Amino acid sequence: MVPAEHYFSATPGGEIVYKTISVELAGRHLDLTTANGIFSPERVDSGTQVLLANAPAPPPGGNLLDLGCGWGPIALTLAMESPHATVWAVDVNRRAIELVRRNAEALGLSNVNAVTPDDVPAELAFMTIWSNPPIRVGKNELHAMLLRWLPRLEPGTDAWLVVQRNLGSDSLHRWLQAELPDDFAVNRAATNKGYRVLRARRRSGTGMTQEIPLV
Repeated sequence: MVPAEHYFSATPGGEIVYKTISVELAGRHLDLTTANGIFSPERVDSGTQVLLANAPAPPPGGNLLDLGCGWGPIALTLAMESPHATVWAVDVNRRAIELVRRNAEALGLSNVNAVTPDDVPAELAFMTIWSNPPIRVGKNELHAMLLRWLPRLEPGTDAWLVVQRNLGSDSLHRWLQAELPDDFAVNRAATNKGYRVLRARRRSGTGMTQEIPLV
């Protein structure tokens, strides 16, 4: 188990050690590359499995966001299921970003941009956001991250978040409903294996009217 401060750091310590794992994403059996110093390098973690099993088909086009991408299971799934969309795989961990790029290239996916948060153009809005957010990084960091990115949804679109129940999914649900702009509605879309899938929907007829803080 990699400590949160390790996989959530920009440059994990220790010499990088690559490994190949076999996974199933978007109905395909794949051999992909992971490494030490990132989140869940041995497999697709349970929370991400629950999210992928319960989120609807992603939009066919536009900009799609995987927030906290790790080695890329969500971003790669989005890219394979929506080949005409542009998938932004965002993480502070540069090792994770390098792995997403490596895996996307190995799969021939040219529609994946794996970048740090500050490398996403400020004017971009997203047709969907999927995330297994880093709950263990701490409440203040988590809240700042979600308030930075969720308001960048296009009107009439959704964010899908998976959170373990015993790590505060219900309190996060209440916090999101209270703190997101008034044009958002948050509900529990699914419960499975001790996880909640939360859906944050931005109602139609709204837009990115408020300044997004660069935190």
